[in-house]
Amino acid sequence: MPSGLVALALGGFGIGLTEFLIAGLLPQVASSLTVSEAAAGWLISGYALSVAVGAIALTAATARLPRKQVLVGLVALFVLGNLLSAVAPNYPVMLLGRIVAALCHGSFFGIGSLVARSLVAPEKKSQAVAVMFAGLTVANVLGVPFGALVGERWGWRAAFWAVTAIGVLALAGIAALVPARAGRVPPATGTGGSDPIPPRPVTGTGEPDPVPPSGLRAQVRAFRSWQVWLTLAATALGYGGMFGAFSYIAYTFTEVSGFASADVAWLLMVYGVGLVVGNLVGGRAADRDRDRALVLALLGLTLTLALFGLLAGSATASVVLVFLMGVTGFASVPGMITRVTDFAHGAALAASANVSASNVGNALGAWLGGLAITAGLGYTSPLYVGAGIALLSTVVMVIAARRARSPQPADRVPTP
Repeated sequence: MPSGLVALALGGFGIGLTEFLIAGLLPQVASSLTVSEAAAGWLISGYALSVAVGAIALTAATARLPRKQVLVGLVALFVLGNLLSAVAPNYPVMLLGRIVAALCHGSFFGIGSLVARSLVAPEKKSQAVAVMFAGLTVANVLGVPFGALVGERWGWRAAFWAVTAIGVLALAGIAALVPARAGRVPPATGTGGSDPIPPRPVTGTGEPDPVPPSGLRAQVRAFRSWQVWLTLAATALGYGGMFGAFSYIAYTFTEVSGFASADVAWLLMVYGVGLVVGNLVGGRAADRDRDRALVLALLGLTLTLALFGLLAGSATASVVLVFLMGVTGFASVPGMITRVTDFAHGAALAASANVSASNVGNALGAWLGGLAITAGLGYTSPLYVGAGIALLSTVVMVIAARRARSPQPADRVPTP
């Protein structure tokens, strides 16, 4: 494993911790800064909104800069945001720190995925992306208990100081270990599950040909491809399916499966372990036959959520199915990122747009799941809502795969 890839994974781990640990610290933060629970909740929702905005805005603003320099700058922004949170004397400064830290999130994973795939041989690019995202999935497992443990022992500020230190380590690692010109990837040829073969192999130097578009205008042109839009739609719907169910899973556990509230934490860790497994397995499968792996992952998520809804009354089945929900929910992530960037000719803006699409899907799924509960359909209804959204994602992915195998004469979005 290239050492630069380890540094990227460490950065992903730190960013993931920042996103998730606040949930375990919210009561302490609200009490310390003398704000209501609703106001404290904006430290979570404000972060999510900033991720969606920052993914596009910062990637567009840095389109012509070397990708290593951009990554270093993004991690520096992440360190600054967490530092502000650690020393925040009041709620506005705390919220500002969360927003600053969130701005780097989408761009880091979008641009970082391009750099990660350039550090390995072409046949292992999805696995490289999976290794980078492993930091995020591990943070999902450890984030809430880490925040709660550190906050209980040393106070909530100590948790943000710890994440700031992780950010400094990641910053140093990326600066020292990632090749200076890493991040160039070959364009797609539109040949379905088989990936394009570059004019010369990637040797780990981070310099495969041809050079992807660097200017903003050239990167925007990548969005003229129907394949890019279909992949973004499949990503948004896939995440929407998973988070439509996951957002209310605690209620399903306690109100339907019969678990106590104290059990929810370890059940969420089971889900998190599933994310880690799905990420790594999905990356390996995507390198063999990407489109087939993506269709199977999304179909697996659909079936898992539907079965979960049927069997939620069984505690044993719920443990197994929440693990499978994590596996199938994240198995598509590495392949989706390599797919969208291949068909976008390596445009970093497309990779970051994929992160934004996932956040849009999160919001959509949570909203629709909430509507189902409000309508009186019960605490299993978000599972069925998620299954329906995931099924739509599967259909979109099947259409994208078929178009890729039999390219249309003009497979481009019409322009005026």
